[in-house]
Amino acid sequence: MRFAVPLTESAELRPLEPWQAAEFLAHVNKARDALAPYAPWVEVVTDEEKARSYLGRYARRQAADEGRMYGIWLDGELVGGMQFRGFDTDLGITELGAWVAPEAEGRGLVTRAAQRMIDWAFGVRSLNRVEWRCTADNSRSVATAKRLGMVLEGTLRQAFVHHGVHDVQVWAMTRTDWEQRPWR
Repeated sequence: MRFAVPLTESAELRPLEPWQAAEFLAHVNKARDALAPYAPWVEVVTDEEKARSYLGRYARRQAADEGRMYGIWLDGELVGGMQFRGFDTDLGITELGAWVAPEAEGRGLVTRAAQRMIDWAFGVRSLNRVEWRCTADNSRSVATAKRLGMVLEGTLRQAFVHHGVHDVQVWAMTRTDWEQRPWR
């Protein structure tokens, strides 16, 4: 049995777990150059053992209800993913993270996946706030936050030190925003 949420006729969102380490590593190796400026974890995922370890951290976080990781598959190939990077039910807050390989860009997969995850966070888990953080120069991520109907709440100056020093934008959607969301 496969647990999956359809995103399009040929794409789906499903759990990305330690047993998929080889597939995850192959995906990271293929997209490494494109992901490296924005995703420090790609420098950690360099062999199958490290890929399994990285996915294992999210499996443990999911077991503790503190985070989750999902993959985006297009035509059966892993092309990206989504994370609940933090998941705090006591405070009612989560942060979404996302990545996608260049060959899958421009298809709306991250936006659709994020919409499903936001709906679950608010509708099923009754959270009050979903955040989206990205470097200010990551125009694709900024555009996704806008498409999701998130509000730019501010910029954290020089908050991301990776391949240089970057400002980080904080976008968010509250439960009230979600109740008035553009997708239904």
